[in-house]
This record gives sequence, C-alpha cells and structure tokens, in this order.
Amino acid sequence: MSTASLHIALISETFPPEINGVANTLGRLVDGLRGRGHRVQLVRPRQNVDPRGAADPDLLLTRGWPLPGYPGLQWGQSSMHKLLRSWQRQRPDVLYIATEGPLGLSALRAARRLQIPVVSGFHTNFQQYTGHYGFGLLTRVLTNYLRWFHNRSQMTLVPSVSQQIELQRRGFDNLELLSRGVDSQLFHPAKRSEALRERWGLAEQDIAILHVGRLAAEKNLALLSKSFRALQQAHPQRRLKLILVGDGPQRTSLQQQLPEAVFCGLQRGEELAAHYASGDLFVFPSLSETFGNVVLEALASGLGVVAFDQAAAAQHIRHGHNGALAVAEDEQGFIDAASWLLTDHEGLRRVRLNARLHASRQGWPAIVELFEQHLRSAMQPVQALPAGRTQH
Repeated sequence: MSTASLHIALISETFPPEINGVANTLGRLVDGLRGRGHRVQLVRPRQNVDPRGAADPDLLLTRGWPLPGYPGLQWGQSSMHKLLRSWQRQRPDVLYIATEGPLGLSALRAARRLQIPVVSGFHTNFQQYTGHYGFGLLTRVLTNYLRWFHNRSQMTLVPSVSQQIELQRRGFDNLELLSRGVDSQLFHPAKRSEALRERWGLAEQDIAILHVGRLAAEKNLALLSKSFRALQQAHPQRRLKLILVGDGPQRTSLQQQLPEAVFCGLQRGEELAAHYASGDLFVFPSLSETFGNVVLEALASGLGVVAFDQAAAAQHIRHGHNGALAVAEDEQGFIDAASWLLTDHEGLRRVRLNARLHASRQGWPAIVELFEQHLRSAMQPVQALPAGRTQH
C-alpha cells in the first residue's frame, strides 16, 4: 500500500476547544495525521473563539445552529455549494465525516457528486438520546436516517466491538473498528494532589468517589446518586465523598439531590488530570456511550473503575483484575461491584496498579496509524470504479 502523504478533509460539528469525547478524539486524530505528514482540511461550524477574518487554508468554517439540550454545541449548516467550490479547487483524496447533521450530509452529497471516497465515523448514539429528551417517537426515524447515511460511505468506523455488533444487527454495513487512545503522560497517578483533596474536605484515608462527564439525562446519573447512597450505608466506617467533574442540564437538580457532593465544573488539561488522580474510585453508570474516553482516562490515572460491561469498559476492563464490571442495566450488580472494591483494600490497590499498567499501553500513535490505514483502504475500490459510478 502506498505511503504517499494524503490530502484528507475531516468534517465535524464539534472540535476542540469544545469539551466532549468526540472533540477530544478528533483533535487527537487530526494532530496525529498531520504529525505523520498528511494534509488535513478541517470543516466545522464557526466557534465563539474563532477570530473573524483569519485565513487558514486548512480550515473551512460554516455557520452553525444551536443544538437543543447541548449549550455551546451546534449543528453545522448545510454547505453543499461551499464544499463543492472548495473541493473542485483542491480535491481531497478522501473524506472523514464524523457527524451526521446537516453539515455532514452536505459533505456526503458533495463527495458523491465529485466521486471522492468517504469514511464516516459513528461517534454518538443520538438515536438513544432521543428518549431521554422527550423525543422517543423519533428513535426509529433517527436510526433509519443514520443507517441510510453511514451505508453511503465506503466504510464506517466504530469505537468498540459492542457498538459494532449492535449496528450490524441494525443493518449497518462495512463497519470497521477504530478504538481510542489515552495520553498516559497527562493522565497519571503522579498528578494526585493532596491540596486538592483537602479542598474537597478529604483526609488521606478518606475515599473520593469520582465521576467525570456531562451532567445530562442520557448519562444515567440517577444510578450515580443511588450508588453513592448505597455505598454510604454499606460502609459506615469509611468516609466517602462524591466528586463530580463536568457540567450540563442536570447539574442544578443533582446539587439539590446531593448537597454534600463536590461539583467541580468543567476542567481541562493538567487540572483535569489532577482531579482524576486525586480520586480513588471512578463510577461510570452510563449506558449510552459509543466508547467513553473517560474510562481510559480514569484507568490511566490509576483509579478503581466501576462500569457496565460495554463500550470502552468491556474492551479494556477485566473484572477483578483492573476494574469492576456489571451486566448492562443490572443496577444492583453495579452497586455490588463498587462495594466489593471498597471492601477489599488489597484488591482495590491491585486493581488500581493493573488499571494504570493496562492504560499506559493504549497510546494514540497506534490508533492514528490504523486510522490512516482505514482511510487508504477506503480509497482503493473507488479508484477502481468505472467513470460515472460511485460505490454505495
């Protein structure tokens, strides 16, 4: 396979400095591809931080619309003609479409018209989110749209084996696995801060039960409250404190339910790494993740992770070895898994050491290299098609 540098167009409604798992992943992939000598054109909606009139040949900005329920995030406006003009002037070798909104759809249509191969990414379970936001009737419609959208690319990249199996059952074709990496130098047990733990009101022997993520309905946070209460009752001799890092629409109601919890808001970079490393147990009750980057970040930080046996947790945690797993939707099993880690002091110490060891091997360079291989692979069949035809 050729190792010539590629001209790649990456289309996404979200990108750093926005804070979410998709933006984080795409930022890593773009930096990695550029580090390997490829040209990457980024197509995304304009963000508030973008200076007006700044000229960057590898950045194409479009207008955006606010995304309901997601303050600060937006859908990109359909930009078919803008994309056609750009790509007719400088034709990319391959497209990577990371989001399926109006901007992604216009990129797909433009690519098919210009016969540019397309790889799409399944980053977010939007079809699962609809029920949490009062749009349950849209779930089937949205699933049908997502299947139609992704089946018009040469390949769809999914982050976990469980996601791949689920989408195959729903009729999605040409699925390939592209996992996620973690920066194990940033997320490191050495970032533990006794000063931060003191601000949380914790002494050395106290247990910080940490959750990092968006405080929103789709994250199954009712189980977070239920688990913490159950752990307090089961371990009255231990001083436990719940620490929540992140923000979202459920923050106010959670603060009312959990007045003794510490709400840290959004954290980035070194501060985020210090928050992770200063915890002891990481509880992740979400059932809607395509992957869950925070699971790897918690493992790299040397925490005892409790999660359901799916997505990143299923891929990276061996129950009892480097974390604790519960069968999906088994709430009592989830609570029991967390309780086991608190009961077995030596077990928790061993799990935390194994968590760090495992995560330290999950770097981004190998993920970026595989991503490049997938992009090159998608180019092959399209190049071989007769003129006038596109692969479906």
